[in-house]
Amino acid sequence: MPSLTRTEAAERAALLTVRATDVALDLTTGDTEFHSVTTIRFSSTGPSTFVDIKPATLHSATLNGVALDVAAFEDERLPLTGLAAENELVVVADMLYSHEGEGLHRFVDPADGRVYLYAHSFMDAAPRWFACFDQPDLKSPYTFTVKAPEGWTVLGNEAATLVDGLWRLEETKPLSTYFVTLIAGPYHAVRSEHDGIPLGLYCRQSLAEFLDADAEELFTVTGECFDEFHRLFEVRYPFGKYDQVFCPEFNAGAMENPGCVTFRDQVIFRGAVTDSERGMRAMTVAHEMAHMWFGDLVTMRWWDDLWLNESFADYLGHRVTADATRFTESWTAFAVRDKTFGYAADQRPSTHPISGKVPDAASGLLNFDAISYAKGASVLRQLVARIGDDALLAGLREHFARHAYGNAELKDFLAALSESSGRDLSDWAKVWLTEANVNTLHPEITVTDGVITAAAIRQTAADTHPVLRPHTLGVGLYDEDTFDVVRVEVDGALTELPQLVGRPAPKVVLLNDGDLTYAKVRFDDRSLAALPEVLPKLSSLNRAMVWGALFQAVRDGGLSAVGYADVVAGAVAAESEVTTLTVLIRVARTHVVDVFCTPDERPGVLAQLAGAYRSMLADAEPASGRALAVFRGLIDVSVDVPQLRGWLDGDGVPAGLTVDVERAWQIRLRLAVLGSLTGAELDVAAAADPSAHGQASADMCRSARPTPEAKAGAWEALMTDGGLSNYTVWSLAEGFWQPEQQELTAPYVERFFTELPVAGKLRSFQVLERLANLLYPRYAVAAETLRLTADLLAGDDLAPPVRRAVVDRSDDLRRALEARG
Repeated sequence: MPSLTRTEAAERAALLTVRATDVALDLTTGDTEFHSVTTIRFSSTGPSTFVDIKPATLHSATLNGVALDVAAFEDERLPLTGLAAENELVVVADMLYSHEGEGLHRFVDPADGRVYLYAHSFMDAAPRWFACFDQPDLKSPYTFTVKAPEGWTVLGNEAATLVDGLWRLEETKPLSTYFVTLIAGPYHAVRSEHDGIPLGLYCRQSLAEFLDADAEELFTVTGECFDEFHRLFEVRYPFGKYDQVFCPEFNAGAMENPGCVTFRDQVIFRGAVTDSERGMRAMTVAHEMAHMWFGDLVTMRWWDDLWLNESFADYLGHRVTADATRFTESWTAFAVRDKTFGYAADQRPSTHPISGKVPDAASGLLNFDAISYAKGASVLRQLVARIGDDALLAGLREHFARHAYGNAELKDFLAALSESSGRDLSDWAKVWLTEANVNTLHPEITVTDGVITAAAIRQTAADTHPVLRPHTLGVGLYDEDTFDVVRVEVDGALTELPQLVGRPAPKVVLLNDGDLTYAKVRFDDRSLAALPEVLPKLSSLNRAMVWGALFQAVRDGGLSAVGYADVVAGAVAAESEVTTLTVLIRVARTHVVDVFCTPDERPGVLAQLAGAYRSMLADAEPASGRALAVFRGLIDVSVDVPQLRGWLDGDGVPAGLTVDVERAWQIRLRLAVLGSLTGAELDVAAAADPSAHGQASADMCRSARPTPEAKAGAWEALMTDGGLSNYTVWSLAEGFWQPEQQELTAPYVERFFTELPVAGKLRSFQVLERLANLLYPRYAVAAETLRLTADLLAGDDLAPPVRRAVVDRSDDLRRALEARG
């Protein structure tokens, strides 16, 4: 179906003003469909337009009391002709429940058979559950009336009340269609209040005990974030209540629906976790809350500025988490996790400017990536370093005042910041926001007799994107026990640093100390040699930067995978920050060893890492987050089947740790990959854990088993079964390829390129995008895989999410092939 274009949206917005939207839903009509009646009151300055709807059956539509010809409905659009100045449109339809996390998603909990619904309208899924003018700049107040089964709870963007068997939701403030939501089902609730704001936490009944255990922490973080946002913005929370709902089979991390934020329910922890996971959850809470102002109160006019919503929420989410909650290392997590993958995304062929022209809604979804999030947040942090925090906050407050409950564009935001800072930001915005890719900063230090005699920073750019940018950053000078940080302004190809000349030469010169800018950094030879000695003495944030730089060096071919593993094995024991440790262990295995090591190198490197982790476990404080992070890492690199089986039975588990339900599934997955988990054992485990997560874990294990039957069954399901839920699809795909099983899966490499383009028609956009990324044969590091990729990309009928995934994953594979030599 055609995606709404920017031109169509602008034309429709110029014609219409939506006065109110009322939606009546009947959720008692069956397991596959529900009844939807939408009444839209709107004014128009033109004679015709169209309304968006994606029904199972469109029964009727009336415009100003006159029946419309529903036979004119085509391509998910119903034409509206003969418009008056003021209009009332009533659309009656039956709609399909979704199993893809878009529209009104229906989930049957395998743990107890209870049914749960939630609506996810982003980016263009609102018409899957009610008729609307589906674009960000046609905001409307909404009211809902919902008939639901007895015993259910109904929630939405505003408060809901059960009256005479019907749930009635209070009228909302003007909302864009993409963040209108509805929750319905026998949800478990925990309620509280903070600063006059009613708070609610909701989850499935089968997760109730786990939500109850974390409710105090979640309410504390929520209250701390509200207080900090109120202090920063000087604007009260602009909506009514604040519910946070943890939803099954949720596509995103979370969604910023005003008054009713939805999260994936994996963040309700069923087992032991580290503060790294808790801190990431707290940051997600802060990120979504930031959207209440930046995104919901003031909303982008079109998807061109989706990045601004997400970049600001990411920047503010990390900032507020670090400043207002106990999770003070949020910026460290950002540096080692988010920016690492932001840099990678920005160097792939699909890179794009942070701010670019989005021709249609579907294209906007393609750019919903690490560039929009991590790079955008990094660039905003660089902007703050340049103009100062006071100017940023003053500009934000003015922006909210000017555009409250309306829409704005990047130029409006930059105008507010230019006024508050007294600076013309147009040149800065051009090179940072409208040009793609990343710069590299190289220190050029000359030392004579232990004294710096010349110092400069050389800035380079990729040949494909020859743009140099201004950088405000710190230069760190480190010795054994002393350090100094010099603030500098870098611009152009070479920036001299006369302030360093005459100083005693430090052991390490660290560019971008404090991580204020977005750039890859390199080390001079003297610093590189001293880095292992000085690294433990750096701040957690700077250590995270160094680890990220080493990973970039692997991707760029400057450091071998074996060399990287040597550094990790030798220095990981000195890393005290659990978040950095967690990411480092994951990157070492899944992004370096599994991809960049040759098949001959890999067993030795896994053994090397396993030895390092065993030593760390022996020295770790029992029951600590550090011990848990290392134990997880050891499970994933172990080839010691007897030890893995012993752990699964509770034997020999490291002191203070337990093999809870989550660790048990992790161990089973490793055993499955190694060919040491039978189908019968897997069936018993799945029956013992009938939860949704248990079933998804079992699906992944089934797909990971190294038997022809297991691979054939998983492949057949992925290629032919359109009824699978989003999480089943992803679990099967995630388990399919394993580095240990390349001979077994070799026949499927070519089949990916011939079959997925056709099978992809069974999946929605978001499901297909992730499926294509997971199912690309990433371990088949060979020229033949690149040839097959090129042949596929030469066609012109490839679905956009498949094309993007194949382009990106093949670039990763090309880098690995070049690194292997």
